[in-house]
Parts: sequence; structure tokens; C-alpha cells
Amino acid sequence: MIYDFHTHTFLSDGELTPIELIRRALVQGYRAIAVADHVSSSNSLQVIESIKRDCDLANANWPILAVPAVELTHVPSNAIPWLAKAAKKNGAAIVVVHGETPVEPVEEGTNIAAIECPDVDILAHPGFLTYEEAQLAAEKGTFIEITARKGHSLTNGHVAKVAALARARVIVNSDAHCPEDLLTEELARRVALGCGLEEDDLEQVLTINPEDLLRRAGLSIPARS
Repeated sequence: MIYDFHTHTFLSDGELTPIELIRRALVQGYRAIAVADHVSSSNSLQVIESIKRDCDLANANWPILAVPAVELTHVPSNAIPWLAKAAKKNGAAIVVVHGETPVEPVEEGTNIAAIECPDVDILAHPGFLTYEEAQLAAEKGTFIEITARKGHSLTNGHVAKVAALARARVIVNSDAHCPEDLLTEELARRVALGCGLEEDDLEQVLTINPEDLLRRAGLSIPARS
């Protein structure tokens, strides 16, 4: 079964409606999917409301947990606390922050601001994550992303190594923008092993950590088929 907490729809820069993305994820074997479109102060409320409607529709009819979420993207680091808090208030169950990937000009200080914020659940593709940032993530309970997304994945090995040293928890996400980007069980496994994790780490990273994230968000864990 697959967990994925970082995907996008046509509400930002993806290709599909939320309901079609959820349907395709279900058919592909997903157990839970978070729809986390890019937002800032300009569109957060409208995007959350739209995502939530399709997540509610999917949850009422299909055996998948569809989670309304957002990804705060290229926002000033000092705005992260109030934007994340507002997103949670407006119905986002999970807040992702677009971290300091090596392939985009993300503001320096974004990683630490995200980790320090109690309303942020996942720091996505954090680039050259520092040991101090990873250590704080371990203390705060912020999850660190290992990504399947091209470009952002260039520093997966570094992220996994530093997170392991600091005992920070990592999860594998797709950062999907189109159907072909969605994870399979084998792809999630390869992404995890490809960044230097061991076979013995896979259950923790691919199942236990995602389930802990759902508990943190106050969500029920879907029954295993």
C-alpha cells in the first residue's frame, strides 16, 4: 500500500482535477493521498475549499483516505507561521512547505522557519539540509521529505544521511504533477533505497512514519486490505 502526502492538481501546476488524481491514485494501490497544491496568501483559502470538496467526495465513496493539504511555496520565511496557521484553520489537514531545493531560488531560512512552525507537518525537498535543522526537526516532530521528483531529488542522499544522523523522521513523497508521476510500491522502495536507506529501514519510512503523520494530523489510518 502507498502513502503520498505531496501531490498537485490543476489548481496549481498539475494536470488533473483533485478527484481524478485521487481516483488514479486509488487504482494504483494508494492507501492515502494528500492533495497539496502550491499556495500563498493570494490563493490559499480558495484552493483549500476546492480540494476539500473533492476529498470529501472521494472519502464518501471510495476506499482511500484523501487528505486536503497545501504546499506553501516561495513565500517569505517570516510569513510561514501565519500562513500555515491560516491554512490549518481553513481546513488543510496537512501543511507542506516547499524547502530549499537546489534547483529553485527558495529564500534562505525557509527550512528552519518551516521546522520551527508547529503548524507545518512536512518540509519538502529541503536541499542541503543542515544537521542543526534535522536535529530540530527530530525534536519538533517535523517530517523530512525524500522526493521522487526530478531535480529536487538531487540531494536525497544528503538529506537521508543528515536526517539519520539527527534521528529525524523521513517519508517518501512523489511531488506528482501528472498521473505518470504517482508512486508505485516499487518506485517508493527504489527512491528510499536509492538515497542510501537500507532494506531494514523501509517499513519505518514507507509505512510507520506515514501512519504517524496521519495520527499527528488527527486522521484515521485506513484499514489494510
